Amino acid sequence: MRLTLLILSALLRYPDAEVQQAAPGLATALAEDGLLSPEQRASLQPLIEELANMDLLDAQERYVGLFDRGRAVSLHLFEHVHGESRDRGQAMVDLRDRYEAQGLEIAAKELPDYLPLFLEYLSVLPPAQAADELAQPGVILSALAQRLEEKGTAYAAPMRILADLAGAGGEAFEIAPADDPDDLAALDAAWEEEQIRFDSPVAPGTADCPQVAAMVDRILTQEPVRSPIHG
Repeated sequence: MRLTLLILSALLRYPDAEVQQAAPGLATALAEDGLLSPEQRASLQPLIEELANMDLLDAQERYVGLFDRGRAVSLHLFEHVHGESRDRGQAMVDLRDRYEAQGLEIAAKELPDYLPLFLEYLSVLPPAQAADELAQPGVILSALAQRLEEKGTAYAAPMRILADLAGAGGEAFEIAPADDPDDLAALDAAWEEEQIRFDSPVAPGTADCPQVAAMVDRILTQEPVRSPIHG
């Protein structure tokens, strides 16, 4: 389960050269991990191929246009619960504390509710605990999957898989209404966008796929996992 969560995290994060280089090996790594059905793995193939073959700047521009221009499909989970209220700040502090309770060394500030980062956290938990914690935002994942499907984007596939793994099915979820936009601006300013690092060993099962192993290693030990625009 750990490797699958890391790969789904990589597919949903802001595209970079590392993910692009590793993309051709991701399907094989997912098959070897054995968590997803053949149908689920097939649904990811269009996104994997796009990330492998698109011009990187085009892929990055598409990502920002999709995820960072409004709240409807934001990958910051607490936006969909707390909107722009001050409650979101406390919720993120609590989530950060959960990361640290698992022995994850957070080397710098970042928004803890960014979904790819949350998936990295889940990847270090025992499978039963990871499944339980993934279920907590399950209705949000389901709503995001539906909205991405309506947009006809290949990013819908990893989100639908996460919703299914969370046991959310097609549950409905209403996004929180907008409050004071200054609250969100202040919150993003407080959580400065700096590099974040989780110190953890490379996931088992990646040794036979050097590109994937290198990507997972850097995801866990060096590279920041974040979107450049919080919105």
